[in-house]
Amino acid sequence: MASIECRSSTSSGPSSTAPLPRRPLAARLGITSVPRDELRRRYTQSGSKFIRIMGADVHYVDEGSDRGGGVIVMIHGFASSLHTWDRVADELKHAYRVIRLDLPPFGVTGPLRSSTGAIETMNLPTYRRLIDTFLQALGIARATFIGNSLGGLISWDYAVRHREAVERLVLIDSAGFPMRLPIYIGLFNSALVRASSPRWLPEAIIKSAVRNVYGDPRKIDALTLRRYVEFFHGEGTRTAIGKMVPTLDFAELDTTVLSTLTVPTLVLWGANDRWIPPAHAAEFTQRIPGAKSVMYPGLGHIPMEEAPERVLADLRAFLGADAGKTAVPALAG
Repeated sequence: MASIECRSSTSSGPSSTAPLPRRPLAARLGITSVPRDELRRRYTQSGSKFIRIMGADVHYVDEGSDRGGGVIVMIHGFASSLHTWDRVADELKHAYRVIRLDLPPFGVTGPLRSSTGAIETMNLPTYRRLIDTFLQALGIARATFIGNSLGGLISWDYAVRHREAVERLVLIDSAGFPMRLPIYIGLFNSALVRASSPRWLPEAIIKSAVRNVYGDPRKIDALTLRRYVEFFHGEGTRTAIGKMVPTLDFAELDTTVLSTLTVPTLVLWGANDRWIPPAHAAEFTQRIPGAKSVMYPGLGHIPMEEAPERVLADLRAFLGADAGKTAVPALAG
């Protein structure tokens, strides 16, 4: 069992109204990395906590309380962070206990490290151990899981492995079926990129990748864009990504097990997703018995961040009338 230590943070993170100072040239080129302590200072929230798991201080936020609605666990995608759920979590925490974490090697958490300090390779077996240990440490025996992209894969895999522990399942532009990796991720299959990126990766490339996950890149504010850049430039993150990407072979996943799931499932997808084909929404819906689906015209790979109010409407309808303070709209099919 991993040694686990919890501690709260009182930082509220950067102000959305504060002007953003220009980053030094070396930082913009990715020649330098952002120290972990600096990321913690800038991007923890008032409810931030840390728990020691598998050699890393895993950053998470645990808000609201179980007032009969239950527990919701939110899991973000590749190169994202728990901040992608901010506006959705702010609403749902009024009726649920809402838990979200920064998956290693991303966000404030950063890479897992071995006992010798070496950066660990993140793959599905490692994520399984991490999420199982995390939920056991928090005493979560049963929850609704909402996962996006890589977080969607981790969520449905958890539902397959722990069938009685998942009350409901929401997959948002989820990974799982064979696909060509997005170009910005696939670059790390190049040995040259893996070797050079820890020492040089211009922020312009990261910004282009972030804009690519939005259906309408004009919706990205400067603070959000800066956060993605600084997390990607976080100490050790690029090295960890270089180790991780070659393990991302979705063709090896057994998706036939989806047909054995009996958990109520909602599949949400941005029609303008450029990272995972929108056709995969139908694959999940057809394979998981009784699954409902919603396709969002104009939205991209992270609809809950790009248009949280649209996603919240469907989440409220799926979760029940207690999922928010407003009236429950009809669920699109």
